[in-house]
Amino acid sequence: MRLLVFQHLDCEHPGQLRQYLKQDGIDWTAVELDEGEPIPPLEDYDVLWVMGGPMDVWDVDENPWLVEEKQAIRRWVRDLNKPYLGLCLGHQLLADALGGTCGPQPIPEIGVLDVELTAEGEADPLFKDMPVRQKALQWHSVRVAQPPEGATVLAGSDSCRIQAMRIGENAWSLQYHVEVEPDTVANWAEIEAYRASLERTLGKGALEAMKADADANMKGFVSNAEKLYRNFMAAIS
Repeated sequence: MRLLVFQHLDCEHPGQLRQYLKQDGIDWTAVELDEGEPIPPLEDYDVLWVMGGPMDVWDVDENPWLVEEKQAIRRWVRDLNKPYLGLCLGHQLLADALGGTCGPQPIPEIGVLDVELTAEGEADPLFKDMPVRQKALQWHSVRVAQPPEGATVLAGSDSCRIQAMRIGENAWSLQYHVEVEPDTVANWAEIEAYRASLERTLGKGALEAMKADADANMKGFVSNAEKLYRNFMAAIS
């Protein structure tokens, strides 16, 4: 299997999911789009993962490479019909690339919060044997407001109704971060935009509480990451 990963920030990589790729002997190629690395020929790869990042889907003036990235995502899912997994920004980019809309999250979701599967999510192979209601790390101030035509909403939360969706039979995306590792919160807090959004939403000094909450839920994060990874691989095989 040849896995291509679109990254938008050095510290927003596949995280915990790297452990399972290593266990399975799967080599993966990361393209650091924010550093100007070119998108390789899509035909050379079997699976595409698109990670998170501090930019928004409409920030094309500051990040002109977003235009080509969205074109690549649209071609990957619609024309090549190959497996896709998007996380956070990767969730929003999938929606935007395929004709959905994204907009500001009225109340930013930052912290360890509840996500609940819809009836369709409970029946979806990506969430097989996973809790209907689970704790997840959130760190976003933009949401998918309207999913693309033909999308199936698989999970939601009290303040964001599209936490996960499926397009067709082999493209999935999640608004929340399933790839969390023990050092994720600390690493992301080094990013000015992330720290600022955290403090605007939760107040000064909120970082330590968020770290503690993440640590307390890390066992569940890791378990859910492995289940979702295994389910994804089984669904596309």
